[in-house]
Amino acid sequence: MQDQQPRFLSLAAKTIVCHTVTYTFMGMLAAHFLHYEQIFNAPNSGYRHFGDPLLIVGPPLQIFRGILFASIFYLFRPSLFGIRNGWLRMAWMLIGIGILGTFAAPAGSLEGFIYTTTPILQQMRGYLEVVSQALLLSALLCYWINHPGRKSLNWTLGALFFLCVLFPTLGLLAPRN
Repeated sequence: MQDQQPRFLSLAAKTIVCHTVTYTFMGMLAAHFLHYEQIFNAPNSGYRHFGDPLLIVGPPLQIFRGILFASIFYLFRPSLFGIRNGWLRMAWMLIGIGILGTFAAPAGSLEGFIYTTTPILQQMRGYLEVVSQALLLSALLCYWINHPGRKSLNWTLGALFFLCVLFPTLGLLAPRN
């Protein structure tokens, strides 16, 4: 563990990388195992069609969410980094405020349980993706921040991030029928 807290640019870069990689990984798993294509393409699903260009560029657009997350984590650095179980605190912040306690009424939130007609168990299905991603993001980011000398981790996560941004961008640029 390190004694010095991360500077904003370092924290932002690592948050962007960790968030984009975990978002892409969990999204791919969820898309396959939770049958997102079928759900998204259903009439009146409320979702964009599964092949929509905005969905394709979802992973590269996570750079902006990574910056947002980093700006929040930065304020709480002493409570998150360099301490035992800081990753659990971070995960609870993401889950408590970002998933359960959001002011909107999306599926799986406390407001979603109250204001939507979607059955609660169906809403909670999404927890398999979003709670897992929050835990994975928190564990990976805190580990990376707390162990800055791991060059192999820098290269591995950098390469995974590059692929997470490259492939959707190439997919968007590919000719369509």
